[in-house]
Amino acid sequence: MTPAVLITGGARRIGAEIARAFARAGWHVVIHHSHSHEEAEALAAALPSAETWQADFSDPESGPALVEALAGRLDDWRVLVNSASVFRFDDAAMIDQAIFAEAMQVNAGAATRIAQAFLRHARARGGRRVIQVTDQKLANPNPDFFSYTMSKHALAATVPMLAMAQADPRDRIYGLAPGAILASHDQAEEETEVSHRMNLLRRKTGADEIARACLFLSQGWLASGETLYVDSGQHLLAQPRDVLYLARA
Repeated sequence: MTPAVLITGGARRIGAEIARAFARAGWHVVIHHSHSHEEAEALAAALPSAETWQADFSDPESGPALVEALAGRLDDWRVLVNSASVFRFDDAAMIDQAIFAEAMQVNAGAATRIAQAFLRHARARGGRRVIQVTDQKLANPNPDFFSYTMSKHALAATVPMLAMAQADPRDRIYGLAPGAILASHDQAEEETEVSHRMNLLRRKTGADEIARACLFLSQGWLASGETLYVDSGQHLLAQPRDVLYLARA
């Protein structure tokens, strides 16, 4: 029986790289998208075993509904990777209420409710894995993208709590905290050559490294409730601003 994985935000960027990695490893990949229908369909067509599902996580009920629909038809649904996220700028001077509400709903609320629904409904052999994609800003915060960072801290707080709540010791709840990986916000691709090397190893961390980390966590080797940082040591620095702006300065 082929194991299945759902990757939210799986049509583009890091989510798509994670989807490709699981597909190469022999998994059936469920690619969630919100508005990237064409990209999702093209990616699914290129993988040996994949399907696409649409849901807009600004609707609080859409995530749990997606999980319930999938749980009824996937016999060995082992892994959930919550990669879907919104990343919009506001700062410490004043929260933008619309940006704040969207970030908290999509990045924290939806990801948590999807995980809870997965743990209620998914059937799997040998235990289930939830991988909540957070951010190295958990350990290396700065005032930029203020609401986004708040939402990732909120999501990170759920990882140990959900881990403690599981009765089956085979289930694992993990955080995965990437550093700067792909061009983001209004960043030009060439700017990443500077900003993405602002870490202890002075190297660019690849999206493929995030994907390999997800495959590692899918095997359940770490204790439940742990967060894995994949950022070439960026979280060990103290950076007063987002690297996007540090590099431009």
